Amino acid sequence: MDESNNTLKSSSITSGENVSFWIDSAPIISFEKPDQDIQTEVLIIGGGIAGLTTAYKLLKAGKKVVLVEDGFIGSGETGRTTAHLTCALDDRYFFLEETFGKENAKLAAESHVAAIDEIENIVTSLNIDCSFKRVNGYLFLHPTDKEENLDKEFQATQKAGLQTSVLEEIPALVNAEKQRCIVFNNQAQFHILNYLKGLADAIVSLGGIIYTEARAEDINKKGAKVNGFTFSADYIVVATNTPINDVLTMHTKQHAYRTYVIGAKIPKGQLPYSLWWDTGDQESKWVSQPYHYVRLENYDDEYDLLISGGEDHKTGQADEEGISEFERYERLEAWTRNYFPMPDDISYRWSGQVMEPVDSLGFMGKNPGDDNIYIITGDSGNGMTHTTIGAMIICDSIMGIKNKWEDLYSPSRITLKTTGDFIKEASNMASQYLDWIKGSDLKNTADLPAGEGAVLSSGLNKIAVYRDYDNALKAFSAVCPHLGCIVQWNNDEKSFDCPCHGSRFDAEGIVINGPAETDLSKIHIK
Repeated sequence: MDESNNTLKSSSITSGENVSFWIDSAPIISFEKPDQDIQTEVLIIGGGIAGLTTAYKLLKAGKKVVLVEDGFIGSGETGRTTAHLTCALDDRYFFLEETFGKENAKLAAESHVAAIDEIENIVTSLNIDCSFKRVNGYLFLHPTDKEENLDKEFQATQKAGLQTSVLEEIPALVNAEKQRCIVFNNQAQFHILNYLKGLADAIVSLGGIIYTEARAEDINKKGAKVNGFTFSADYIVVATNTPINDVLTMHTKQHAYRTYVIGAKIPKGQLPYSLWWDTGDQESKWVSQPYHYVRLENYDDEYDLLISGGEDHKTGQADEEGISEFERYERLEAWTRNYFPMPDDISYRWSGQVMEPVDSLGFMGKNPGDDNIYIITGDSGNGMTHTTIGAMIICDSIMGIKNKWEDLYSPSRITLKTTGDFIKEASNMASQYLDWIKGSDLKNTADLPAGEGAVLSSGLNKIAVYRDYDNALKAFSAVCPHLGCIVQWNNDEKSFDCPCHGSRFDAEGIVINGPAETDLSKIHIK
């Protein structure tokens, strides 16, 4: 395969002005575009960690595999992760125990521990230079949380079989005197795009085929159309951030959130390589109760990079709290400097999209109603381990092996104990359709500055407009082609985002995140 573009800087492929550290510090991983019809055993759609891990495992098991990615390898949400490898999940283990029972909480813990081990085994066996390290992780209370919940979580982690303990102070944090934390031992971290490069090389060496700039559409039990060519397969794996093969079912079980990240250089030796998280804002209006997450990554011989994330909100709904995207970076920086005052300037800032399942566990396995179409989604803030678990489950399923985690992560599951949260998220989604009758963001296109977008009303029509830096005005229907919500302008990523199901479109109206499969319709305006 042609990898001649691998020396290009990937800032050329991002949708907005911000570039993640991973994408900035690694070359683009590109392959040929499709040029013919294809017949294979397994067609995998998505070139992030989910798709590549699944492809690698199936090739090792003897299957013929073709993988297609509509951008470049890692150019989607995998390239925007902060790459924590942890069994400390976004939702507490006492919640998992109450929701799924003690045995299933133990299975969840076991699966994430196994996923970290699986990644380490792949790194070792393929000799991937991706800075894999085993580190400790520290969970501490958000100011809105209660001390009793820390004790409750510690007890739940012990019952789940995890290696945890309690410390009376949080290692390396300032302004946190006498603040207790739970230590999760034997966690890990790595450079995600270097890991994907190693996986991609292994896939090709095992006889797998990878196509980039290859957009899959019309996904069905026989395969898909890819750049207009027919790709036929016995099994189809949709390993995209959110399933693009499903119109409604999965999009009622999970909801899209934007999360924000900053990266700042600090002199080497000032902090230990570790993972830190708070327990999340218990008073948040969002069901997901956004939390902060921090880690350290090697930068160069003199500096490490402190990577800090948080300040989440529902996609397309930043205005619901009256906090702009820019202000969220400011709040994140203020929070970070309170605990880690050593950075001078912020070197990186970026945001990513997180799919939050209502019951906290990812959806990995057979797509509801299908026998040969599989999905990996609902990764929450644990995408690196959830996707690896998904690859293990799907590989076993295709090989005819019953995986012991299969039922726990089944996309067909219904979790009655989270009905309240389901209703809250469904009500939020339904309320977004009121945008059809709301006023415009903009009265006159002449008032729109270069580099910005907005939504305006023209009679019964809603129009998304963007003025580029050459002062040319672009206009599209503001109606998301998925299920008809009105998109909102994201001034951080320079994109139009759907507040109902998280579809996103760049400033040219081109779809960059599902579940929408088609672009915004172009409109000519004067």
